[in-house]
Amino acid sequence: MGTSEGQTRAALDLRAFIDSVLTIAWSALPDGSLDFINQRFRDYTGLSSDQLIGWEWKAIVHRDDIPQLETWWHDVRQSQKAATTEKRLRRFDGAYRWFRIAAAPVHDKQANLVRWCGINTDVDDLKCSEEKFRQVAADLRTITDAIRQAIVVLAPDGTILYVNQVHRELTGLTIRAVNDQTSFTQVFHPDDVDRVRAERREGLLRGIPFELEARHLIRGGGYRWSLIQYNPVKDEYARIIRWYVTGTDIDDRKMAEDRLRNENFALREEIDRSSMFEEIVGSSKPMRQVLKQVEMVAPSDSTVLILGETGTGKELIARALHKRSKRATRAFIRVNCAAIPQSLISSELFGHEKGAFTGALQRRLGRFEAADGGTLFLDEIGELPMETQSALLRVLQEREFERVGSNHPVKVDVRLITATNRNLQSAVAAGTFRQDLFYRLNVFPIEVPPLRERSEDIPLLVEYFVGRYANAVNKNIRHIRKETLELLRAYPWPGNIRELQNVVERAVILSEGDTFAVDESWLKLEPADSPSPHEALSGLPDRDLEMIEAALAQSRGRIGGPSGAAVKLGIPRQTLESKIQRLGIDKYRHKRPTSK
Repeated sequence: MGTSEGQTRAALDLRAFIDSVLTIAWSALPDGSLDFINQRFRDYTGLSSDQLIGWEWKAIVHRDDIPQLETWWHDVRQSQKAATTEKRLRRFDGAYRWFRIAAAPVHDKQANLVRWCGINTDVDDLKCSEEKFRQVAADLRTITDAIRQAIVVLAPDGTILYVNQVHRELTGLTIRAVNDQTSFTQVFHPDDVDRVRAERREGLLRGIPFELEARHLIRGGGYRWSLIQYNPVKDEYARIIRWYVTGTDIDDRKMAEDRLRNENFALREEIDRSSMFEEIVGSSKPMRQVLKQVEMVAPSDSTVLILGETGTGKELIARALHKRSKRATRAFIRVNCAAIPQSLISSELFGHEKGAFTGALQRRLGRFEAADGGTLFLDEIGELPMETQSALLRVLQEREFERVGSNHPVKVDVRLITATNRNLQSAVAAGTFRQDLFYRLNVFPIEVPPLRERSEDIPLLVEYFVGRYANAVNKNIRHIRKETLELLRAYPWPGNIRELQNVVERAVILSEGDTFAVDESWLKLEPADSPSPHEALSGLPDRDLEMIEAALAQSRGRIGGPSGAAVKLGIPRQTLESKIQRLGIDKYRHKRPTSK
């Protein structure tokens, strides 16, 4: 088969393929006259190829569209670039339907135009929908102008098509000015423009209702906060044909929210500039004093003793001290002395050599070595046994220690920060805490106030925790009831911030709307009548003293064991030992006299 014959066969095959597709397709000579139409074209018009070839195709074009189509076709041929237009074409039954006509040039290797190829796509249903909408829109404009709310109508791509009378009165902008897309920066506050533009673009692309808040221009040059809600209007084919946008004035609500934060705002800005002291939240006078102390001592290497009740946030203070020190780029190591068995605390802090004790299968580095060059935070320092206190004192004095099972000293450069909820001075008086160690730890004491002494921080803390936990569970909580804040401020918070944090987390998990509220029954203190021994021992010191003395008398001074005072009181032996030390009770007074 020759080259010419092969090309002819390929062209016939291509035409046969185009003839079989269900889309109207055609080709034309460079001058614009048709030289081929496919079967779909013939079926639609009811005309043969001979009746449409050349310039006879004009017979199927709506007479009102012929001048425009001729002009368009002339311009396309002149430019020799692909283009589209929309015109009405007559069907075999005499009805006209709208088509989108697309024409594209075909060039040879020498860039000479050899023909035009085109596809006609039926868009009549879409056109009818748009026309129907235009008719409805004309009626709606009269209605929207009568509604006393700002309303804007957008095209599917977000182009502003119409604004109602209230919007024009509110902004002072004419319809022409609003339709000018450069007015976008005029309508919104300069600080909100970029955010609104980004949220608007994202919302329009999603194609579902959405809303945003922004400051909106008002006549005279001021701004007021508005809740802007976007709702799509779709045709019967679920295609978006318009967006209706409404603006609701929420400036009074915003001002009320601002007033709730007003007394804390200046300090919060100052704290933000200082990295918010990590996660420390508060603006009360006691907390300002604490933060001032942190700022003063953090740059030094001085040992700090943090005092405060359980749950007040002593670890956050320790982390803030580290983050604002010259050791901030090195390790921050935390050890809870109360959570480690006394028999293992020395190994935990100083490490051990292989074989130092049963189970020591290899050498292990302790927390001091892990914190070398950084900060070591010893929480609940009052729970350290006496022998460990001695080793700790050596580290503070000589900057060295020995691993358990080793005689070789290890040098370390560690800043020590400690914390306790106990009265160490009472422990010193009771002989359970070394006096010389207390003096070395108490170089710079910082006392963290309990939450009941800084109740003005509760709204700020609640807002902070609500935001954190709402984000964690993907909930949008936007409001906090005033009654809830009053309830939270009135509660004494025996568990301090940790208890508040747990209450907020539970409430966020159980919330079903956008308003935060707390069940009042969660904040009821346990009744004081007939407490169990364990409950009584968490109460007032005089009650502790009375019950411990009675239990020691019954057990004849024995603390542990089946008949010991700890079992009678229903608390761990270590807890009872700590309370005896803290209260200065002489446990030996109750022991049996030695027989002679």
